[in-house]
Amino acid sequence: MKRISIQDLKAQLSAAVAQAQSGSTIVVTRHNEPVAQLGPARSQHVHRGTRVGTGRLKPAVRCGAKGRYLAVLMEDRGDR
Repeated sequence: MKRISIQDLKAQLSAAVAQAQSGSTIVVTRHNEPVAQLGPARSQHVHRGTRVGTGRLKPAVRCGAKGRYLAVLMEDRGDR
């Protein structure tokens, strides 16, 4: 994370925006205290692909638990 003062940002705004656009995060400071953050813009839309929603769900338990669901969950979780 790069730090830049407001004065330096005014002088190098185009370069700072280009860095932020490429994925870097820049912290803007005033008297060495962070006051703002400049970073890449978030995309409004997420590309999901053409196959989203066409897959099948798989059961968490392959065979019947015969009413032992809590025991099966505890086995799966371990010491978490």
